[in-house]
Amino acid sequence: MQGLHQLEIVIVLLVAVLALVTIARRILMPYPIFLVLGGLGLGVVPNVPIVRLDPDLVFLIFLPPILWAAAYFTSLRDFRANLRPITLLAVGLVLATTAAVAAVARVLVPGISWPVALALGAIVSPPDAVAATAIARRLGIPYRIVTVLEGESLINDAAALVLYRTAVAAAATGAFAFTEAGLQFVLASAGGVVIGLIVAGVACRTLRLTDDSVAETAITLLAPYAAWVLAERSHASAVLACVAGGLYFRQGFSAAAAPATRLQAKAVWDLLVFILNGVIFVLIGLQLGAIREAGLPANLGTLTWLGALISLTAIGIRLVWVPLAVVLPRVVSRALRQRDPIPPWPHVLLVAWIGMRGIVSLAAALALPVTTASGAPFPFRDDIILVTFAVILSTLVLQGLSLTPLIRVLDLGEDRTLELEEARAREEAARAALARLDQLATASWTRREDVERLRAIYTQRIQRASPLDVGDSAAAARAQAAYRRLRHETLTAERRALIALRDQGAISDEILHRLEQELDVEATRIGLGERRLDG
Repeated sequence: MQGLHQLEIVIVLLVAVLALVTIARRILMPYPIFLVLGGLGLGVVPNVPIVRLDPDLVFLIFLPPILWAAAYFTSLRDFRANLRPITLLAVGLVLATTAAVAAVARVLVPGISWPVALALGAIVSPPDAVAATAIARRLGIPYRIVTVLEGESLINDAAALVLYRTAVAAAATGAFAFTEAGLQFVLASAGGVVIGLIVAGVACRTLRLTDDSVAETAITLLAPYAAWVLAERSHASAVLACVAGGLYFRQGFSAAAAPATRLQAKAVWDLLVFILNGVIFVLIGLQLGAIREAGLPANLGTLTWLGALISLTAIGIRLVWVPLAVVLPRVVSRALRQRDPIPPWPHVLLVAWIGMRGIVSLAAALALPVTTASGAPFPFRDDIILVTFAVILSTLVLQGLSLTPLIRVLDLGEDRTLELEEARAREEAARAALARLDQLATASWTRREDVERLRAIYTQRIQRASPLDVGDSAAAARAQAAYRRLRHETLTAERRALIALRDQGAISDEILHRLEQELDVEATRIGLGERRLDG
């Protein structure tokens, strides 16, 4: 019966996620923020079951696929190109935030030790990978900013969790060695990267051993969990194992997997990541009910003010650190100034402002041990959980809600980086196909009419891609919109004809599904994947 009750809670959570995401898109609000607000609202509704967040569940079930997918969809080229700012944010800013928050906690909380204060700092220091990716991409932020934010959120969890574990161990045992902590950080990071690369390499090789797209998709789902478990067992960074694995796996997946597998895997992964992201943010909101049921401390007002001051500290450190990290390296290095001039200040301000905390911070707070090595209660454990929850709400909700008007005020301009790259890639791919056609035109097995038909198709693709390189973006956009509208009408006519044949009994549903999939692939290829039959 207990298992049935838990299943009912999962179903209710999924229904809530779908309803809240639908409403968020209608009111044009980033869905992670609205899900947290919805979870908060559900948490105060009478008779709603209390859902307690299990840290082990978060770290094992939620994080591996989310981190792996985020790394998979991160461009390795752009990650390398922006490695310096990413490292300054993911490692340098995490260290600075941890130290600043610990110093503030030492001043404001009587009796708190440095290890406990550092544990609090490490908990609230890393911005959330899920929030950064989900919000940044939906708001049309310039591509380089998205790359830096995603790269930061992929690595900062590893740095923060190593600091967290070191501080918690010092608080529990009363012993702390700086040299040992530094060595542990290096070994854990290197070990995580190596394990991730090994798992990704094995997964790519395994894909070549089977022709079953279902089995191949299952391999892609198991890989992040394998990387996480192996890294945890080896006391390495499981976060970096998933990040390194996802980055490397993407490099070999195109060659290792068949087209049917790639299509199926993308659909499965899109759904999985959407569900996990949605459930995570609702769970964050629902934790208010769990915290309230556990009993609020008598000094709730004091803790609320502490949470507000810690939030201001975390936000303020980022607002100071980001401009310094942009300017100082260029002041020191003339070569860097010439190669990569200072970005526009609106871009710098936006990066400095986006620092939402999320599920990793909450899970780390809840994972604090209940007792120390001596059996005494872990100092300030309940206070840290409440402060962490306040930081998450203030950064995720308040900063997140301000992003849309801030972007409007900053007027970041149109970023056509990916659009132009796509046009060039389409043109080069079509030219390569034409060159191959010329080589095969005289082969004994080719027919002249087939060669000419394909040549006309690829020539048309080159003509459609070329206007984007000329400069008149408005004319190019109108041309693309007109072509997509025309193609939508013709694809719709084909689909209606197939449905009519099925309804008349002339073809079976199997044939309809087979041909409809071809039409869907073509619609997705030209950007019409979300247009309905009557759209």
